[in-house]
Parts: sequence; C-alpha cells; structure tokens
Amino acid sequence: MTPPTNTDLYTILPYILLTAWTCLLLLVDLFIPKGRKSITAALAALGIAGALGFSVTQIGIEHPGFSGMVALDGFSTFANILLLVSGLFGIALAYGYTKRMDIERGEYYTLLLFSLTGMMLMAQANDLIIVFLALELLSIPLYVLSAIARKLNSEESGVKYFLLGAFASGFVVYGTALIFGATGSTNLSVIFAQAASSSTSSLLLTIGAALMLVGFGFKVAAVPFHMWTPDVYQGAPTSVTAFMAAGAKIAGFVALFRVFTTAFPTISSDMTGILWALSALTMIVGNLVAISQTNIKRMLAYSAIAHAGYILMAFVPYGNNAVAPTAIAAGMFYLVAYAISNFGSWGVVIALEKAEGKGLELDDYAGLAKKYPALAIAMTIFMLSLIGFPPTLGMVGKFYLFRSAMAGGFTGLALIGVVTSLLSAYYYLRVVVNMYMKEGDPEVEREPWLGLTTAITAIATVVVSLVPQFLFLLASTAVLR
Repeated sequence: MTPPTNTDLYTILPYILLTAWTCLLLLVDLFIPKGRKSITAALAALGIAGALGFSVTQIGIEHPGFSGMVALDGFSTFANILLLVSGLFGIALAYGYTKRMDIERGEYYTLLLFSLTGMMLMAQANDLIIVFLALELLSIPLYVLSAIARKLNSEESGVKYFLLGAFASGFVVYGTALIFGATGSTNLSVIFAQAASSSTSSLLLTIGAALMLVGFGFKVAAVPFHMWTPDVYQGAPTSVTAFMAAGAKIAGFVALFRVFTTAFPTISSDMTGILWALSALTMIVGNLVAISQTNIKRMLAYSAIAHAGYILMAFVPYGNNAVAPTAIAAGMFYLVAYAISNFGSWGVVIALEKAEGKGLELDDYAGLAKKYPALAIAMTIFMLSLIGFPPTLGMVGKFYLFRSAMAGGFTGLALIGVVTSLLSAYYYLRVVVNMYMKEGDPEVEREPWLGLTTAITAIATVVVSLVPQFLFLLASTAVLR
C-alpha cells in the first residue's frame, strides 16, 4: 500500500484538522465542569472556524487524493464551506437551548462535530467505499443526538432514525456490491469508464444505481423514503432537528450529485423517469401533508420533504451535457438558500419553545408581531423565502431550478414545482396570519447567539437575493466536470 503523500493529506486537510480537534475536545471535555459546558461549545465553534479557514484557502485548487479515492475540487470546497457554516449555526442554536432544556452535555458538541466530519468526507468521496464510510460517520452521531434528551419522544426519535437509517444503509451496500460486480471497481471515475464500454452489464449497473438512489433518498427525505422525517424531527431536540434538516440534507444531495454525475451519466436515460417521479412525488406529498399539520416542527418536517423535491428537480437532467452544469449549479445555489432559511426558521421555533414541548403549536405564535415585532418580521422573511416569494433568496433559488428544468425539456416538472409552491403558501402564511392577525401572549427566550443567528439569516435571505449573481457564480464553480 502506497503511503500517503503531503498532497494526499492536503486534499483532506480541513477534514483531518476537524477530526483531530474533535478527538482532542472529547478528552478535554472530561475536565470541564458540568455547569460550564459552554466552554466546550466555544471550543467546538473554534475548531469549525479553523477548518473553515483552511477550506477557504483551497478555493480554486483541484487535486485527487489517496489514489483517487477522494477529490479536492470546486464542488467539494463549496460543499465543505457550506457544511462548516451550517455547523457554526448549529452550535449557535444549541448554545442556549441545551441549557434551557437541561440537556447541556459536552458530548452534544463532539457528536455534532463527528457528524460534520462525515458530511465533509461525503463531499469529497470519489469512491463508493468512502461514500459508505462517510454516510455512517455522518449518521451514527445523529442517531445519538436525536435521543440525547433522554425523554420518551427523543428516545423514540433516535430509535426510529437508527433502525430506518441502518435499513437504508443496507441498500447503499447492496447497490455498491452490484456496481462492483458490473464494473469491477468502486472508484467513480473507473465506473464511468467501464459503464461507457459495451462490456458492462447495463441492467446490473442500473439496478445498483437504483439501490444507491434508495439509500440517498432516505438521507434527503425524498418520497417514498420520507416516513421517518416528521416523527424524528418532532421528537428530537429542536437544535438537533435544525442541524439535521440542513446538514444531513446538504450532505445527502452532495453525495447524490457526485455519484450520479460522475459515475452514471451513461445510464441517465434509464434513470430519468425514476428521478422525475421522485421529484414530483416529493414536492406534491410534502406540500399537501404539511397543510394539515398544527405542530410547527411537523409542519417544517414536511416542508423539508417538499424542498427535497425541489432540489431533486436539478438532478433530473444530469445526463444532458448541455444542461447538467447549470442544473447542478442551481441545485447547489438552492441548498444555500434552503440552509439559510432553515436555520433562521428553526431559530424562531427555538426562541418560542418551552420545556415539555410547549410553544410548538401554530396557535402559540398568535400575537408575536405585537409583542416581539423584530422576531415576527424575521419569521415572515423565512416563510416567504420557503414559499419562493420575492424579494427573498428562496425565490431566486426556485427561479434557477425551474429554469434549468425547462431548459432540459422538463416543463411539466417545473409546472408541478410552481403549483406546489403556490400550495405551500397556505401553511407558511398561516404562521404569518397567526403572528399578525390573532391575539396572544407568547413568551420568547432572549439568547444572544440565538438572536444573532436569526438576525444574520434574515438579513442574508433578503440582501443576497438582491445581488444573487455572485453566489450563483460561486455555485457554478462547484459544477462537476
């Protein structure tokens, strides 16, 4: 086995640094007193900031590492930066929430960092073995975090997520085995070369790719692999839900983009219909079922399912060389828009949540605009962005997605996206109606980092939408070639 070179190590330098920092933090936390775990949170944020700084220095650098098993390119760098920023937001939301809910433990932050390292490795994986290892490293800490509150709902959430997640991982392993059987390799570049030759079994390769799609579909909560989402989102601590809803979804789609656009474009004609149906069903089911929800966490869970359908729209024309780069850029842009609106909306939910699950019904938002106008304005911005209403980042993101779908000849899919966006206005605006048009006396927790996160995301949602070109250009640098 060839020993790793300095170039190999540089390829995954931010990942190595964050992993080493997390292992060190796991030991240091043993010496931090129980009532001062905020120190652990600060150290965790410092580690993410350091990894983020190194990731920024890798912009514009492309290089394979470890005999092509991992890749450093514009795609992985863009994804790593987005994931690391998501990690900082995740810690900011958890800082005060864990104290208030009496779940402040040092392992919360180390588990979050370990999950984040799995997400980063997923972004750089160029081999199906690495994809699977990254998927497990991403998922196992999230299973534990979902149950960390040690209450019935939280423990049920963790068990459901673990059982269904393990089941979905089996599909990834089986798909990997079939693909290896068809091509003789697990390396994505080699798979592409073998798939392009006539000696490969197209049927076996297609079945393997479909099984991989099932595993990734679970991770991104696409219909019909979404049934775990509302229960897990509702039962898990809300700060965990916020990080899961953004980070796991980003990592899942990043892996989906890399695996299918790198290894399977030659069987795109066999997969197009399946992907079209997945995208359409996910948008329709997610938005329709969200209408009947009265719990804000379940509503946002079905909202997350619906947004998975929108992002899948960018993935449908992946076999079209003329449209695929723009579609992938649109998908990456929308991941940024969704992550910002997601963290902001969950920040408002955390601000209103009380112990024992109180403050999570839509009626609990009545009167918020009168008593806390700034918070109501922020929540209104997030709801409008999730609808796709101007001037918000969500509107720009959906415009790019619908445009790329139409350019690929999938006008019907774009039309479904427009109609379901109109349907989503009902349940998103219901929150706004409660805040502004109903009487109530809500109580909000004033936490500095929570307020700062909400303010930053609200401002970014509006300001970036006014000048979206630079973000789309950055997303375009993440296009896989």
